[in-house]
Formats: sequence, C-alpha cells, structure tokens
Amino acid sequence: MKRRELIKSLTMLPLAGSGFAIESLLSSSVAGNDIPMNPMQTLMPELHRNAFVMDGHTHVMTRELLMGTDIGQRYPDGTVDLPRAKEGGLDAMFFSVYTPEHYYPGRLETKNTFRVVNLALDQIEKNNDMIELALNASDIERINKKGKMAAFLDLEGGYDLDGDINLLRALYRLGLRSMQLTAHNTTNAFIDSCNDVRRWDGINDLGKKIIAEMNRLGMVINIAHASNEAILQTAAASKHPVIYSHGGFYSIVGHPRCITDEAAKAVAAKGGVIGIHFGSLFNNPKYYSWQQRAPNETTPASVQLSAKTLNEADQEFAKEVPLNFKGTIPDEYWMHVDQLARVIDYGVHLIGEDHMAIGSDLDGGPELPREIKDISDFPQITIAMQKLGYSDERIKKILGLNWLRVIRQVTEGS
Repeated sequence: MKRRELIKSLTMLPLAGSGFAIESLLSSSVAGNDIPMNPMQTLMPELHRNAFVMDGHTHVMTRELLMGTDIGQRYPDGTVDLPRAKEGGLDAMFFSVYTPEHYYPGRLETKNTFRVVNLALDQIEKNNDMIELALNASDIERINKKGKMAAFLDLEGGYDLDGDINLLRALYRLGLRSMQLTAHNTTNAFIDSCNDVRRWDGINDLGKKIIAEMNRLGMVINIAHASNEAILQTAAASKHPVIYSHGGFYSIVGHPRCITDEAAKAVAAKGGVIGIHFGSLFNNPKYYSWQQRAPNETTPASVQLSAKTLNEADQEFAKEVPLNFKGTIPDEYWMHVDQLARVIDYGVHLIGEDHMAIGSDLDGGPELPREIKDISDFPQITIAMQKLGYSDERIKKILGLNWLRVIRQVTEGS
C-alpha cells in the first residue's frame, strides 16, 4: 500500500479504541507489512481511497477571518475543516478565498483580499502537518506523496473592482494561482456578471488585457459567475484552458448562475473543466421551482450593504457566518446525491468525461443532498457515479484528474 493511500485510509479509523497507533501503522507500512483495514473503511469505496480527489471550489478563511478560528480544528458546525476533509479522502482543493459584496460600497475589496490571502497562507503554514501550498500540478503531486493535502489558492470576489493589473501581479507573487474574473455576483470594470447589469456585453479591452496577463503568469482563469457572453468571450480570448469552478447546467435548472450548453461547449473546446456544485438550487429542478414560489422559506432576507469601514463590513458579513444554508426543505424537494450524479452524467454526454469535475462550494451555502452533511461525505459522490456504471477511469477523471490536468497545462505549460 502506497504511503498516500495508507494515510487516506487511516482517516477512516475511529478516533479512539482502534487498537492501533497511527505511528505503528506507518512503521509497518514502511517495513512492507500488510496493514489490516478497519471495518469502518467500507464507508469509503476503495476506488475513492486510491484516487486523486480534488474539490474545485471549497470556501475557506471566512470563518477564520471573522471568528478567529483555526481550520486545522474540527468544527461542530459548518461543512469544511481539515480533519473532515481528510476523512473525505481529499488530496487537494481549490482553497477559495472570498471577498464578497459587503466590502464593495466602501471600496474595501482590495484591502480585504490581501488580508484574506495572507490569512490563508498563515493557516496553511500553521497546519503544515496536514496541508501545504501548491503553486502548480507538480507541487500537488509532491505534497500528496508526503501524505498531505494540497491547497491551490483561488480567489472568489473582487481583487480590485478597477482591474489594476499591478495588484494582480502582487497577488501572484503571494501564491495566488487561480482567480474568478467577476467580482462575485457584481459586474466590475472589465467583465459582466450573470447576476448583475450588463455593462460590457461580456468583457471589454481591459478584461482582455487581464486575461492575457493571467495567461502570461500561468494563472487559472475562473469564469464562474460570469454572464454567458463573458464566458464565451473569455474562452475565445484565453490562450490556455479556462474553468467554470462551481455551478450547474442551465438546461437542467434555469438559474442565471448555471452554465448554458453553448458556454459549456466553449469551455470544453478550450480544454477546460466544469465543476458541479453540490447545491439543490443549481441541480434540482423540483427544488428550484419550489424555491421560486416560496423564496422567503428558503433564502435569507436581503441585506442592505452600506459599510464604509472595514470593521462595519466585517460586522455585516459576520451575521452570515458560517456560510451554510439555514432554511428548511420539505422532503419532496430535498435532493439526493443520485441527482448530482445525473447532472454530472448530463455534462459527460454533452462535453465529455475529460471536462467534468466537482466544485462543491462547501461552506459557501449550498443546500446539500441528504447523503452529504459535510466534506467528510465526499465519497458519496463516488458511490453515486459507480451506481451509474461509470468506469474507474472515468470516475478518477471527474474526482480530480481533470482539475490536475488543467492546472498542469496552465501553470507548467504542459
């Protein structure tokens, strides 16, 4: 058994009373002895345990920033922390750092972005026994060989609403290797969001310059939250593959955040990847229809964003932490994980197995399927794909190898 596979399997052992010390198990592995598997490990399919597993959009750092917590500790709420990620068999994640609209009225988005990126680096360093920063695909593989998870920094939200390329370069030097172009759900100075006014009919000349600079630097371009025109134009303008990190398909659920078949084909034609979100809102037509009829039952009241200082913005945003769905869903509208697998299958038939992946948006607010309570339940998606009769090779691509391929192409030019 390889060291990485052994350490992934050890996460399924009971925390107490297992009868084995982790240190002695590792020693036995080094000595070449066969390691007995605990019965609890049957909860994780062997395929999942041995596969490279990467989540293309996992929210981190919001809680740590506003509540002073440590992602290396197990939380009693929320859906993401490192211990539970290990239990879910995660080998790597897009470590998505988030600057939401709360910071825009006072033009605090740049200040918040830099402090959140710095906090992410601090948290990764503090939990170096579990996770390390990766700047490219080779780093991810090197880190995994040591039995650790890899963090690939991805920015969601406005790094700078004006699109200053010098700030982009500074973030690159700090270790940022992936960035969502839109300012979350807000149109900025260079690209239209799918949820806001259309100012540029897609992207403008500045947007093209930012895309070119990200290509030059070797940064992954993330077009989640962009308008349909912006996705098409970005895919055309970029020399490298682009990604749609988290969402669903508009043909399944007509939500503006879902990607059209036309845009999905453009992303795939460029060699890119689409990550399927874990939420009912983007994947379950019955839930979406019900949510449209009874929005007050399923969504929080609108927040008036008016903060002018960083402290005021923090106080506004803290009211929403942890960023998890807080409504109630009647049984008949609650999604099962099999529906997620069917959405993935739609994508496989539309654009091919080389372009589909997982972008859960855990700790970002999705209404999770019944079978998934947090990131430790990641194996459930593997089980659901196995039920579809997918080959091991196809499942491994969707679980993480497609993300790894794109990261390698963009950051290493290969």
